Amino acid sequence: MKNITFKRSHKLYFNLALSIGFALVILVFRMKLTHSYFYLFLVWNLFLAGIPYLITQLLQLSQQLRSIKIVAFLGFISWLLFLPNSPYIITDLVHLTIDYSNLMWLDLFLVFVFAFNGLLLGLLSMLDMFSIISERYGKTVAKYTLFKVCLLSGYGIYLGRFLRFNSWDITTKPGTLFLQILESAKEPKVWLITFAFGGFLWILFSVLQSVMQLQQTELRIRN
Repeated sequence: MKNITFKRSHKLYFNLALSIGFALVILVFRMKLTHSYFYLFLVWNLFLAGIPYLITQLLQLSQQLRSIKIVAFLGFISWLLFLPNSPYIITDLVHLTIDYSNLMWLDLFLVFVFAFNGLLLGLLSMLDMFSIISERYGKTVAKYTLFKVCLLSGYGIYLGRFLRFNSWDITTKPGTLFLQILESAKEPKVWLITFAFGGFLWILFSVLQSVMQLQQTELRIRN
């Protein structure tokens, strides 16, 4: 069983690398074709979107790290702060404009591919975190925790796209961030974005989790 899990993990890493590599190739092709580096920021955004998956993979692969409560707690907080970067990359569609290229179809495809990879990395990290929380506190706690995380991520998208805050601003600009959060609670747009993106993220996570559980059930039956 461990060998099967090991092979499946490596296959997943390979396919993720292939998908991300494909996105980078499309970006390079676009830069060569248009002689413009405008969409180079997508690489940085995808890197930020991958940090939550890196955190949960480290926790998943190390029982020792998970067993140290302070490390597990800091890992969860770090993961929570960076997770909104995953669905946030969808909002990069706002940069689609004829002012930067007359190849709108290519730009649309480029942003979609990067957004897909960012969202996928975030969803995979959520699966990891669900497993980690379930191991310690049970599946019910994990389910409600992830639901709240999705809503927080939805709000995080608002903070990033409209108020232009970054994940690390909680340490560099805590006062300004806190005041802006209090002020934003009065705007209906904030709640709409929070529930729209948060709800969508929760639905995608639930679908992916159902598929994974179905595959695991089929695997157990075969063995």
